[in-house]
Amino acid sequence: MQPVRVRFAPSPTGALHIGGVRTALYNYLLAKKTNGTMILRIEDTDQTRFVPGAEEYIMKSLEWVGIKIDEGVVQGGPHAPYRQSERKSIYKQYAQKLIDEGNAYYAFDTEEELEAMRNRLKATGSSNQQYSSITRMMMNNSLTLPEAEVKRKLESGDAYVIRLKVPDAEEIALTDLIRGEVKVHSEQIDDKVLMKSDGMPTYHLANVVDDYLMQITHVIRGEEWLPSAPLHVLLYRFLGWEKQMPQFAHLPLLLKPDGNGKLSKRDADKAGFPLFPYNWVDPTSGELSKGFQESGYLPDALINFLAFLGWNPGTEQEIFSMAELVSAFTVERIGKAGARFDILKAQWFNQQYLKAKSNDELAEFLLASLPAGSCTKEKAAKICGMLKERVTFTHDFATQAKFFFEAPAEYDQQVVSKKWNNDAVTVLTAYSQALASIQELTAEAAKTTLENVTTTLGIGSGKIMQALRVSITGAGSGPDLMIAMEILGSTEVVSRINRALSTLKKV
Repeated sequence: MQPVRVRFAPSPTGALHIGGVRTALYNYLLAKKTNGTMILRIEDTDQTRFVPGAEEYIMKSLEWVGIKIDEGVVQGGPHAPYRQSERKSIYKQYAQKLIDEGNAYYAFDTEEELEAMRNRLKATGSSNQQYSSITRMMMNNSLTLPEAEVKRKLESGDAYVIRLKVPDAEEIALTDLIRGEVKVHSEQIDDKVLMKSDGMPTYHLANVVDDYLMQITHVIRGEEWLPSAPLHVLLYRFLGWEKQMPQFAHLPLLLKPDGNGKLSKRDADKAGFPLFPYNWVDPTSGELSKGFQESGYLPDALINFLAFLGWNPGTEQEIFSMAELVSAFTVERIGKAGARFDILKAQWFNQQYLKAKSNDELAEFLLASLPAGSCTKEKAAKICGMLKERVTFTHDFATQAKFFFEAPAEYDQQVVSKKWNNDAVTVLTAYSQALASIQELTAEAAKTTLENVTTTLGIGSGKIMQALRVSITGAGSGPDLMIAMEILGSTEVVSRINRALSTLKKV
């Protein structure tokens, strides 16, 4: 059996959409599951849509999420080059083979002639206004022109394209690994352009030729390419490669969070969540699109989330490492129905992955947001340990830990108005004095001391806890206060209580 060889073949026309990352992931999982090969091929035949920096963005995105490439533009390999614009000479010979064997033809039609053809069809009420088996014999091409005229046009450098000659009245079938048997009548397929006037191939010819030459065994790609699949089947047949044709698997669409329609960047922007792996600045407009990385998502969590957008393991397990995904993955468990992009589920995955990390690992996120030398790693680890159950994103550590590094300048007025009373002032005054004598404050000592003070004064600790918290943190809620006091230390805690006592009016 031929070893599995898959490819991810994006076009460098902008930032890599998260749907593209999912496509790359499924290809990667199949390759690793079967000890196969993962190829990255850059399909840049449409030079008019080329965007500077997009190719680098694609490679950086895949690296960030942990999708490792075996052969590609950077890694090289036995089928180099892996950038289609550098393979231009390869495609021409196959286009010529198609022409020589009567499966393709030269078309010299101008834009005006093509527009006139579409208008004629529209006027007749035709719903199919394409260059096809029905219209080709009325157009300006090598099927309608004398051979001498075709030769003259080619020799004189007249602009032309090469079109596929789709057979008449034929049903074209293929078996899709996800959708089963797919049948399309040839009347629904137009004579697609295979070679453009600039000598560059279109996607249809280039991807079939490259998939054959690179010995691709499985083509896993988005559902939007399903209508083109019968056309590609014809190309494999006409080029004599039917026995080497890869197996196709067309992935379900990513849907809006409400499940109503295909997910777009506009939908993501409107709902306030990212759609690209990391920040992308449009080189033309300068518009910034925020990425998952900068929004505080972990790459492992994002991969876990993406894997479940269309695929399921058939068990109740939800948390999977990349290695576990490789082990569990099968193309057969990818569904046909569109997958709803539930950003709340993505956040849940991120929470689970953050909670699973060690305190030392989490400390790195906090330290990265602080001035160098302002906090020890040991202290950062303690802070993160108490916050890890409360955070969703990596940047939440810096936000929620702010009070550890800055004494409150303001106090929650709702808490102050309700809880800052004479009992609170009495207890906090005595508590501050008691803490001042403790050199090494622990959470247990802070708790015991408070209990002793409240018992002696006959005031229940429940009545003053929010007032104590607001005096130390400025907020009415937060993480375990006693542990926070241990991290702050007795000197800082006493200072903050005394400042609150002097700042806030007695009620």
